[in-house]
Amino acid sequence: MSTVARVLTDEMIEAIKAYIPRYPSKQAVTLPALHIVNDRLRYVPLQAIVEIAEILELAPAQVQDTLSFYGYFKQDKPHGEIRAWVCRSVSCALRGADELLEHMCHKAGLKPGETSANGKLTIEFGECLGACEMAPCILEGEELVADVTHEKADALLAKYK
Repeated sequence: MSTVARVLTDEMIEAIKAYIPRYPSKQAVTLPALHIVNDRLRYVPLQAIVEIAEILELAPAQVQDTLSFYGYFKQDKPHGEIRAWVCRSVSCALRGADELLEHMCHKAGLKPGETSANGKLTIEFGECLGACEMAPCILEGEELVADVTHEKADALLAKYK
C-alpha cells in the first residue's frame, strides 16, 4: 500500500481553518483555501485538492470545480515568482495587446503560459484587468503597468533575467 505525501503544511492548514468561521459554509472557504496554497506553492497540485476537500468536508471534485473555473490557478507545475499577465480584453486588444504578448514571449524565449528557466517569470495572457483606459496593460505580480509599449515590456523582462 502506497501513501501519498502530504502537500499542505501545518501553517497552510491553520490558515485555511482560520477562514471557516468567517464564511457561511465550509464550501465558501474553497476559494480562499486555493489562494493560500497557490500563494505558498505557486500552484495547486492534485494532492492539495484532496487535502483541501478533507479539511472543508467536500468532495475533491467540488474543490476542482472551483479551481478549474479560474484561469489564475495552475495545477501542473509552479508558475514563476512573478506572473506577467498581458490583458487581452477588447480595449487592450485594440491597442496592441496581442502583439505585445507576442513581443514579450519572443524576447523571453517563451510561449504564453511558460516560465523562464530561472523560475522568475511566467508570461501569460489575462482576461480583463479592469484598466481599459490604460490599455494595453500588464499585471506584473500585484502591480498594474499601464500604457505598455515594447520598451516598457523590455524593461520588465530585463528585471527577471
